[in-house]
Amino acid sequence: MSQSPLPESDLTPGAVLRRLRTRRLGRAYEFLSACTSTNDVVRGCAAAGAAEGLVIVADSQSAGRGRLGRSWHSPPGQNLYLSLLLRPALPARQVTPLTLLAGAALARTLAEAGATPRLRWPNDLLVPAAGEFRKAAGILSEMATDGEGVRHIVMGVGLNVNSQDLPPELARRATSLCMAFGRAFDRVQLLVDFLAAFEATYDDFLARGPASGLADWRRHADLGRVCRIGQDGTKVEGVATDIDESGALLVRDDAGHVHRMVSGESG
Repeated sequence: MSQSPLPESDLTPGAVLRRLRTRRLGRAYEFLSACTSTNDVVRGCAAAGAAEGLVIVADSQSAGRGRLGRSWHSPPGQNLYLSLLLRPALPARQVTPLTLLAGAALARTLAEAGATPRLRWPNDLLVPAAGEFRKAAGILSEMATDGEGVRHIVMGVGLNVNSQDLPPELARRATSLCMAFGRAFDRVQLLVDFLAAFEATYDDFLARGPASGLADWRRHADLGRVCRIGQDGTKVEGVATDIDESGALLVRDDAGHVHRMVSGESG
Protein backbone atom coordinates (compact mmCIF):
# COMPACT_ATOMS: atom_id res chain seq x y z
CA MET A 1 0.00 0.00 0.00
CA SER A 2 1.41 3.35 -0.99
CA GLN A 3 0.76 6.13 1.48
CA SER A 4 1.56 9.83 1.25
CA PRO A 5 2.19 12.18 4.20
CA LEU A 6 -0.88 13.14 6.21
CA PRO A 7 -2.30 16.55 5.33
CA GLU A 8 -4.10 18.81 7.72
CA SER A 9 -7.60 17.34 7.83
CA ASP A 10 -10.76 17.33 9.90
CA LEU A 11 -10.70 13.51 9.79
CA THR A 12 -7.54 12.95 11.85
CA PRO A 13 -7.92 10.67 14.90
CA GLY A 14 -7.78 13.53 17.38
CA ALA A 15 -10.65 15.33 15.69
CA VAL A 16 -12.79 12.22 15.30
CA LEU A 17 -12.23 10.49 18.63
CA ARG A 18 -13.11 13.64 20.58
CA ARG A 19 -16.61 13.49 19.07
CA LEU A 20 -17.15 9.74 18.87
CA ARG A 21 -20.12 8.45 20.90
CA THR A 22 -19.89 4.72 20.21
CA ARG A 23 -18.86 2.00 22.64
CA ARG A 24 -16.70 0.05 20.19
CA LEU A 25 -17.20 0.96 16.51
CA GLY A 26 -14.45 3.38 15.57
CA ARG A 27 -12.63 3.19 18.91
CA ALA A 28 -9.80 1.69 16.88
CA TYR A 29 -9.49 4.34 14.18
CA GLU A 30 -6.93 5.14 11.52
CA PHE A 31 -6.82 7.96 8.99
CA LEU A 32 -4.81 7.66 5.77
CA SER A 33 -4.11 10.52 3.43
CA ALA A 34 -4.27 8.08 0.51
CA CYS A 35 -4.64 4.38 -0.15
CA THR A 36 -5.80 2.09 -2.92
CA SER A 37 -9.10 1.20 -1.20
CA THR A 38 -10.14 1.35 2.45
CA ASN A 39 -11.81 -2.05 2.00
CA ASP A 40 -8.44 -3.49 0.94
CA VAL A 41 -6.72 -1.98 3.98
CA VAL A 42 -9.32 -3.28 6.44
CA ARG A 43 -9.30 -6.71 4.81
CA GLY A 44 -5.55 -6.89 5.41
CA CYS A 45 -6.02 -5.81 9.02
CA ALA A 46 -8.72 -8.46 9.46
CA ALA A 47 -6.39 -11.15 8.17
CA ALA A 48 -3.80 -9.99 10.69
CA GLY A 49 -6.29 -10.43 13.55
CA ALA A 50 -7.72 -6.93 14.06
CA ALA A 51 -10.72 -6.79 16.36
CA GLU A 52 -14.29 -5.92 15.39
CA GLY A 53 -14.98 -2.21 15.26
CA LEU A 54 -11.83 -1.07 13.46
CA VAL A 55 -12.53 1.90 11.17
CA ILE A 56 -10.19 3.07 8.42
CA VAL A 57 -10.89 6.40 6.73
CA ALA A 58 -8.94 7.70 3.73
CA ASP A 59 -8.81 11.23 2.38
CA SER A 60 -8.48 9.79 -1.13
CA GLN A 61 -8.40 6.42 -2.87
CA SER A 62 -6.59 5.47 -6.03
CA ALA A 63 -8.68 2.33 -6.61
CA GLY A 64 -11.91 2.88 -4.71
CA ARG A 65 -14.63 0.56 -5.91
CA GLY A 66 -18.33 -0.11 -5.74
CA ARG A 67 -20.39 -3.15 -6.61
CA LEU A 68 -19.75 -5.22 -9.74
CA GLY A 69 -16.17 -3.94 -9.97
CA ARG A 70 -17.11 -0.35 -10.72
CA SER A 71 -14.64 2.35 -9.68
CA TRP A 72 -15.57 4.91 -7.02
CA HIS A 73 -14.47 8.50 -7.72
CA SER A 74 -12.36 9.41 -4.68
CA PRO A 75 -10.77 12.89 -4.85
CA PRO A 76 -9.02 14.25 -1.73
CA GLY A 77 -10.34 16.71 0.82
CA GLN A 78 -14.03 16.51 -0.04
CA ASN A 79 -15.83 13.29 0.78
CA LEU A 80 -16.01 10.29 3.11
CA TYR A 81 -14.36 6.99 2.23
CA LEU A 82 -14.47 4.56 5.14
CA SER A 83 -14.44 0.86 5.90
CA LEU A 84 -15.52 -0.90 9.07
CA LEU A 85 -14.55 -4.36 10.33
CA LEU A 86 -17.33 -6.61 11.68
CA ARG A 87 -17.05 -10.10 13.13
CA PRO A 88 -20.62 -11.30 13.82
CA ALA A 89 -20.74 -14.79 15.36
CA LEU A 90 -23.44 -15.92 12.96
CA PRO A 91 -23.89 -18.27 10.00
CA ALA A 92 -23.08 -16.53 6.74
CA ARG A 93 -26.65 -17.01 5.47
CA GLN A 94 -27.97 -14.79 8.29
CA VAL A 95 -25.88 -11.68 7.64
CA THR A 96 -27.12 -10.76 4.16
CA PRO A 97 -29.33 -7.91 5.50
CA LEU A 98 -26.31 -6.02 6.88
CA THR A 99 -25.77 -3.96 3.73
CA LEU A 100 -29.36 -2.71 3.94
CA LEU A 101 -28.99 -2.02 7.66
CA ALA A 102 -25.90 0.09 6.99
CA GLY A 103 -27.88 1.97 4.32
CA ALA A 104 -30.68 2.59 6.81
CA ALA A 105 -28.21 3.97 9.37
CA LEU A 106 -26.64 6.23 6.74
CA ALA A 107 -30.04 7.48 5.57
CA ARG A 108 -31.06 8.26 9.15
CA THR A 109 -27.79 10.14 9.65
CA LEU A 110 -28.32 12.26 6.55
CA ALA A 111 -31.96 12.95 7.36
CA GLU A 112 -30.91 14.27 10.77
CA ALA A 113 -28.33 16.48 9.00
CA GLY A 114 -31.06 18.08 6.88
CA ALA A 115 -30.78 15.99 3.72
CA THR A 116 -33.66 14.02 2.18
CA PRO A 117 -32.19 10.62 1.35
CA ARG A 118 -33.78 7.75 -0.53
CA LEU A 119 -32.45 4.18 -0.53
CA ARG A 120 -32.35 2.09 -3.69
CA TRP A 121 -31.87 -1.65 -3.30
CA PRO A 122 -29.38 -3.08 -2.70
CA ASN A 123 -26.72 -0.53 -1.78
CA ASP A 124 -27.33 2.97 -3.20
CA LEU A 125 -28.30 6.15 -1.38
CA LEU A 126 -29.84 8.92 -3.47
CA VAL A 127 -30.65 12.57 -2.82
CA PRO A 128 -32.73 15.04 -4.85
CA ALA A 129 -30.76 17.01 -7.44
CA ALA A 130 -31.77 18.73 -10.69
CA GLY A 131 -35.37 17.57 -10.38
CA GLU A 132 -34.58 13.89 -9.83
CA PHE A 133 -32.90 11.57 -7.34
CA ARG A 134 -29.20 10.98 -7.96
CA LYS A 135 -26.68 8.74 -6.26
CA ALA A 136 -24.66 10.28 -3.45
CA ALA A 137 -23.44 7.19 -1.60
CA GLY A 138 -22.83 3.49 -2.00
CA ILE A 139 -22.12 0.61 0.35
CA LEU A 140 -19.87 -2.34 -0.46
CA SER A 141 -19.89 -5.33 1.91
CA GLU A 142 -17.25 -8.02 1.45
CA MET A 143 -17.38 -11.20 3.54
CA ALA A 144 -14.88 -13.92 4.37
CA THR A 145 -16.20 -17.22 5.71
CA ASP A 146 -15.02 -20.29 7.61
CA GLY A 147 -17.27 -23.05 6.35
CA GLU A 148 -20.80 -21.83 7.04
CA GLY A 149 -19.70 -19.22 9.57
CA VAL A 150 -18.52 -15.64 9.15
CA ARG A 151 -14.81 -14.95 9.60
CA HIS A 152 -15.23 -11.23 9.03
CA ILE A 153 -17.17 -8.62 7.06
CA VAL A 154 -15.64 -5.46 5.66
CA MET A 155 -18.31 -2.78 5.32
CA GLY A 156 -17.23 0.00 2.96
CA VAL A 157 -19.07 3.32 2.62
CA GLY A 158 -18.42 6.00 0.03
CA LEU A 159 -20.33 9.25 0.54
CA ASN A 160 -20.02 12.28 -1.74
CA VAL A 161 -20.09 15.10 0.79
CA ASN A 162 -18.55 18.36 -0.40
CA SER A 163 -17.58 17.72 -4.03
CA GLN A 164 -18.32 20.73 -6.22
CA ASP A 165 -18.20 18.87 -9.53
CA LEU A 166 -18.02 15.33 -10.87
CA PRO A 167 -16.43 13.74 -13.93
CA PRO A 168 -18.64 13.95 -17.04
CA GLU A 169 -19.39 10.23 -16.97
CA LEU A 170 -20.88 10.61 -13.46
CA ALA A 171 -22.41 14.07 -13.56
CA ARG A 172 -25.77 13.00 -15.02
CA ARG A 173 -26.47 10.25 -12.48
CA ALA A 174 -24.54 11.20 -9.33
CA THR A 175 -24.24 14.20 -7.03
CA SER A 176 -22.87 15.27 -3.65
CA LEU A 177 -24.62 16.60 -0.56
CA CYS A 178 -23.08 20.01 -1.18
CA MET A 179 -24.21 20.11 -4.81
CA ALA A 180 -27.70 18.90 -3.92
CA PHE A 181 -28.36 21.13 -0.92
CA GLY A 182 -26.18 24.17 -1.63
CA ARG A 183 -24.05 24.08 1.52
CA ALA A 184 -21.02 22.33 2.95
CA PHE A 185 -21.46 19.47 5.41
CA ASP A 186 -19.26 18.59 8.40
CA ARG A 187 -17.50 15.34 7.48
CA VAL A 188 -16.58 14.46 11.06
CA GLN A 189 -20.16 14.94 12.26
CA LEU A 190 -21.48 12.73 9.48
CA LEU A 191 -18.88 10.08 10.30
CA VAL A 192 -19.49 9.96 14.06
CA ASP A 193 -23.26 10.12 13.64
CA PHE A 194 -23.21 7.26 11.13
CA LEU A 195 -21.06 5.09 13.41
CA ALA A 196 -23.42 5.75 16.33
CA ALA A 197 -26.49 4.98 14.23
CA PHE A 198 -25.01 1.83 12.76
CA GLU A 199 -23.73 0.55 16.10
CA ALA A 200 -27.27 0.76 17.53
CA THR A 201 -28.71 -0.97 14.46
CA TYR A 202 -26.00 -3.64 14.46
CA ASP A 203 -26.41 -4.38 18.17
CA ASP A 204 -30.17 -4.74 17.68
CA PHE A 205 -29.55 -7.05 14.72
CA LEU A 206 -27.26 -9.29 16.78
CA ALA A 207 -29.73 -9.41 19.67
CA ARG A 208 -33.06 -9.62 17.88
CA GLY A 209 -32.52 -10.08 14.15
CA PRO A 210 -32.96 -7.67 11.23
CA ALA A 211 -36.66 -6.75 11.51
CA SER A 212 -36.23 -3.33 13.14
CA GLY A 213 -33.35 -2.32 10.86
CA LEU A 214 -35.21 -3.43 7.74
CA ALA A 215 -38.26 -1.45 8.85
CA ASP A 216 -35.97 1.57 9.11
CA TRP A 217 -34.68 0.85 5.57
CA ARG A 218 -38.27 0.78 4.27
CA ARG A 219 -38.93 4.24 5.72
CA HIS A 220 -36.38 5.68 3.29
CA ALA A 221 -36.83 3.17 0.46
CA ASP A 222 -37.29 3.87 -3.23
CA LEU A 223 -40.14 1.36 -3.56
CA GLY A 224 -43.25 1.40 -5.72
CA ARG A 225 -41.46 2.18 -8.96
CA VAL A 226 -40.85 0.19 -12.11
CA CYS A 227 -37.39 -1.37 -12.18
CA ARG A 228 -35.35 -3.81 -14.24
CA ILE A 229 -33.08 -6.23 -12.43
CA GLY A 230 -30.64 -8.73 -13.82
CA GLN A 231 -30.18 -11.97 -11.90
CA ASP A 232 -28.71 -15.30 -13.01
CA GLY A 233 -28.48 -14.15 -16.61
CA THR A 234 -32.12 -13.10 -16.86
CA LYS A 235 -33.84 -9.72 -16.65
CA VAL A 236 -36.90 -9.15 -14.47
CA GLU A 237 -39.04 -6.06 -15.01
CA GLY A 238 -41.76 -5.01 -12.64
CA VAL A 239 -42.63 -2.90 -9.62
CA ALA A 240 -40.37 -3.05 -6.57
CA THR A 241 -42.91 -3.68 -3.83
CA ASP A 242 -40.98 -4.61 -0.68
CA ILE A 243 -38.07 -6.51 0.83
CA ASP A 244 -38.35 -9.75 2.78
CA GLU A 245 -36.79 -10.68 6.12
CA SER A 246 -33.48 -11.59 4.45
CA GLY A 247 -33.24 -8.29 2.56
CA ALA A 248 -34.17 -9.75 -0.84
CA LEU A 249 -36.14 -7.41 -3.10
CA LEU A 250 -39.66 -8.43 -4.10
CA VAL A 251 -40.63 -7.41 -7.64
CA ARG A 252 -44.14 -7.86 -9.05
CA ASP A 253 -44.26 -8.25 -12.84
CA ASP A 254 -47.15 -7.31 -15.17
CA ALA A 255 -48.65 -10.79 -14.78
CA GLY A 256 -48.79 -10.38 -11.02
CA HIS A 257 -46.01 -12.85 -10.27
CA VAL A 258 -43.70 -11.81 -7.45
CA HIS A 259 -40.00 -12.44 -8.05
CA ARG A 260 -37.59 -12.67 -5.12
CA MET A 261 -34.33 -10.98 -6.14
CA VAL A 262 -31.31 -11.83 -4.01
CA SER A 263 -28.61 -10.31 -6.24
CA GLY A 264 -28.26 -7.87 -9.09
CA GLU A 265 -29.11 -4.19 -9.05
CA SER A 266 -32.25 -2.16 -9.63
CA GLY A 267 -32.32 0.39 -12.38
